[in-house]
Amino acid sequence: MKILVVGGGGREHAIIKKLKENPQAETIYALPGNGGIARDAVCVNIGATDIDGIVEFAVENAVDYAVVAPDDPLVLGCVDALEEKGIPCFGPRANAAIIEGSKVFSKNLMKKYGIPTAAYETFDDLNAALAYADTLEPPIVVKADGLALGKGVIIAQTRQETREALTDMMRGGKFGKSGERVVIEEFLTGPEVSVLSFTDGETVIPMVSSMDHKRAGDNDTGLNTGGMGTVAPNPYYTPEIAAQCMEQIFLPTIRAMKAEGRTFRGCLYFGLMLTPKGPRVIEYNCRFGDPETQVVLPLLKTDLLTVMQAVTAGRLKEIDVEFSPRHAACVIMASKGYPTAYEKGYEITIPEAVLPQVYVAGAKAQNGRLVTSGGRVLGVTAVADTLRGAIDSAYAAVNTIHFDNAFYRGDIGARALKAGERE
Repeated sequence: MKILVVGGGGREHAIIKKLKENPQAETIYALPGNGGIARDAVCVNIGATDIDGIVEFAVENAVDYAVVAPDDPLVLGCVDALEEKGIPCFGPRANAAIIEGSKVFSKNLMKKYGIPTAAYETFDDLNAALAYADTLEPPIVVKADGLALGKGVIIAQTRQETREALTDMMRGGKFGKSGERVVIEEFLTGPEVSVLSFTDGETVIPMVSSMDHKRAGDNDTGLNTGGMGTVAPNPYYTPEIAAQCMEQIFLPTIRAMKAEGRTFRGCLYFGLMLTPKGPRVIEYNCRFGDPETQVVLPLLKTDLLTVMQAVTAGRLKEIDVEFSPRHAACVIMASKGYPTAYEKGYEITIPEAVLPQVYVAGAKAQNGRLVTSGGRVLGVTAVADTLRGAIDSAYAAVNTIHFDNAFYRGDIGARALKAGERE
């Protein structure tokens, strides 16, 4: 069986490693992949947003199944284009991927169908946005409407910061067209939880919960990033809260999308805040999260390809999806300076013994060596019977890996450990 995976980051590496466990997966193509993914798949230099190039390659190489992993190609209609050529896909069509592609759409969907989220207003006029923001008490959340590489959300601590964020987005073009419309919403407090789910538009099966660490520095200091590490499961996400989320958020969202004529098939990511008033949706993603995937998929006991094909065929209710009761931790090794300016081209040395634990994100092959090419370079994951064991094992592996200008947080999982101790 020939499988095509669109994307070239740590998330895609995790997906590919899991797909490889199925003996039917004879050949896996990664478009474009990266220098580390090349150990596990055939990398083809076609960009993830080159929809025509992806479709042409898939047809010419008689691809049997495709997994479209990143947000941009999903929103651009990559699944639609592949399916039109008769190639079955895992991932939502463009009209469903809008749940991430437009925050205005997703907020309005939640309001219409009574799905709990933060109070908000949307604006496409800067002066109106500024006037509304002046009526709110900081901190204030400002979100660019469209995709912005996970960086389109600003938590402004003062009214001046709010004005600057709105002006930068709506007049300064900070996020291009994505920032021409904005959502201004109330600031919620409470533990954050990420829950990825498999859904075929009828059935929804949540995966094991996880906890992301967004800030660049220890103790949640520094700039927001795409994620500096994750642990799973999230200790704040109790069985009682999970049942509440299924009833009030997960199933209502799937039903709402179907009612809107936008049936969602693929992986729907729920970013949740467990507020004193109950769980609230912070955001939806139309795909696997990064780096949440790097701790969730290692705990999946059921064959991933089987689950994905059931999603595509609308047969998810027939599959018994099981997760291990163990714990996983992932530490992101990044380039010094990320998420702003950083240098590239440093050789990466990874001992053979820890290669199975490493998901490569920002690295390329150069003259037979693996060298840094991005901000987030590697995700180093470990699985153990306890959260402490998983964290210690992940850091033990990190300490055996080297590249110049590497940096990583030293406290991934610390908050989760404290939460677990309080139970």
